[in-house]
Amino acid sequence: MNWKEPQLFEGRNSVLKLPRFIEQQKIKRVLIVTDKGLMKLNLLAPLIRELNVYKIDCFIFDDVQPNPTIQNVEACKEMYLQNKCEAIIAFGGGSPMDCAKAAGARVVKPRKSIRKMRGYLKIHKKLPPFFAVPTTAGTGSETTLAAVISNPETHEKNAIADMCLRPKYAVLDPMLTVGLPPHITSTTGMDALTHAVEAYIGKSNVKSTIRYAEEATKLIHENLEKAYQNGGDIEARNNMLKASYLAGNAFTRAFVGYVHAIAHNLGGMYGTPHGLANAVILPYVLEWYGSKAYKKLAKLADIIEITKPEMSAEEKAKAFIAEIKRMNKAMNIPEKFDFIKEEDIPTLVERALKEGNPGYPVPKIMNKKDCEQVIRLLIA
Repeated sequence: MNWKEPQLFEGRNSVLKLPRFIEQQKIKRVLIVTDKGLMKLNLLAPLIRELNVYKIDCFIFDDVQPNPTIQNVEACKEMYLQNKCEAIIAFGGGSPMDCAKAAGARVVKPRKSIRKMRGYLKIHKKLPPFFAVPTTAGTGSETTLAAVISNPETHEKNAIADMCLRPKYAVLDPMLTVGLPPHITSTTGMDALTHAVEAYIGKSNVKSTIRYAEEATKLIHENLEKAYQNGGDIEARNNMLKASYLAGNAFTRAFVGYVHAIAHNLGGMYGTPHGLANAVILPYVLEWYGSKAYKKLAKLADIIEITKPEMSAEEKAKAFIAEIKRMNKAMNIPEKFDFIKEEDIPTLVERALKEGNPGYPVPKIMNKKDCEQVIRLLIA
């Protein structure tokens, strides 16, 4: 398997290095996949100007929804083909990234629907050259092999994972995240923390994923609230992009767990933003794991320096969970949700467990009763 990490362009205004590199690859026509919000903010203007300097034709698909749909993907694919594009630039948060990855997959596998790509290793074909430009520090999509696409008809999410979906190039430019609203900064940052923690406590770790998750957790703890309180803190923004990337490296190999399984289905059922869902759910699932996660959570508590030598592993683990709750509260993230409907709980349970069992290497297996119990704890 090719686990090669993306080639990185890092630092202030690093996005402007991309057009020259693309021109050197003899690519003349690119599709930029983004959303209308980013277009209105004019964030793409410098990149587009620089592409023009190098005489690279760019076509813009900006219809990506917050939870990208199958229809989004199909329209994106058609724009790529109609304009004879040779490469894709995914510009934005997790939604443009997911849409662009799935569209690239549909380009190279025109006879395979998104539904049939669901699961693991169903594409197995090289995508067009793919450049990932994150504008949030959260999803880690610029280094992951996953994409999640919604089916609005069934309110279901299609999670797709294949080696070929991992971008070959990624840009970590803190200037693109400076204008993020505080609530997007906070929820995407907690999304990155969820990636790091779920990867770390799972049972598929290797030395590299352990190192990535530990470093990401420390960076997030030290920088997220700074970025939330002062959006212009370039150092904090840069550190958060690095943390999100490291957490992405961790979970793309070590996987996630039940936080994501539940969050994906809240997103599919109610359109809940993924970062917000993860942030709210994370402490409840960690508490449910109990003693099965104490040792590893205790180590993370030591790493972020919130422990005392005389504390037991259980006390340290509980201190770590309490710190997550404190961070959420400090950044105005709610403790519970007020939109989960009683009649939807059986479907949420069934779909979450279908995703989580046996695909995620979790510390402890949930059954239907366990999953229902956790979901009920989320209800305000």
